[in-house]
Amino acid sequence: MEYTTARLYRLRFEKDIKIRNEIWKVLCQDFFQKYIKTTDTICDLGAGFCEFINNIKAQNKIAIDVNPESRKYAASDVQVVACKSVNLAQKIKDKLDVVFASNFFEHLPTKEELVITVDEIRKVLKKRGRLIILMPNIRYVGSAYWDFLDHQLPLSDKSMIELLELKGFRIIEKKSKFLPYSTKGNLPKIPILVRFYLKLTPLHLIFGKQSLIVAQKD
Repeated sequence: MEYTTARLYRLRFEKDIKIRNEIWKVLCQDFFQKYIKTTDTICDLGAGFCEFINNIKAQNKIAIDVNPESRKYAASDVQVVACKSVNLAQKIKDKLDVVFASNFFEHLPTKEELVITVDEIRKVLKKRGRLIILMPNIRYVGSAYWDFLDHQLPLSDKSMIELLELKGFRIIEKKSKFLPYSTKGNLPKIPILVRFYLKLTPLHLIFGKQSLIVAQKD
């Protein structure tokens, strides 16, 4: 579906870009930054509108996406690379400290491409480099998982962890229930409430439909 990616994402996200950026600013400052050193080299796989990579602090920041429009949303300190995830090692020549993938793997067309992508991630990571995954969990999302046209692979935290361990990653943290499914839902989209949600972990068990997995290459 590459030929529809740019148009589809404009339709789905463009009117919400400002609020999504504010939400990601909070997510980065209050949660994800603890996994990333300011001296790290980090890659955002499937960067989209670059909300994560623009707001995280790191020495070297790389955005990977097949959508050519990602380049116009990237901050000046972000290097943008247009490529498929199955070709990651051909494009990324420097070893990475962190690969971040938010709502990405479910868009891959086949399990074969998923397996190849995880192999590619392992190739570009340094020893003890980390893969941070934020993903909708079909166990909790249910049929709403298919409300997005480009969702192709049904994945849960368990199936993703099984693959990661098969490929030699060690799971160092997992939250089966973490964030709500989508910013397209009915929950308030106010940054201060996002900060409150992150701190009040019992809410994760009620509203969490996305899983967090942090894996390390040993």
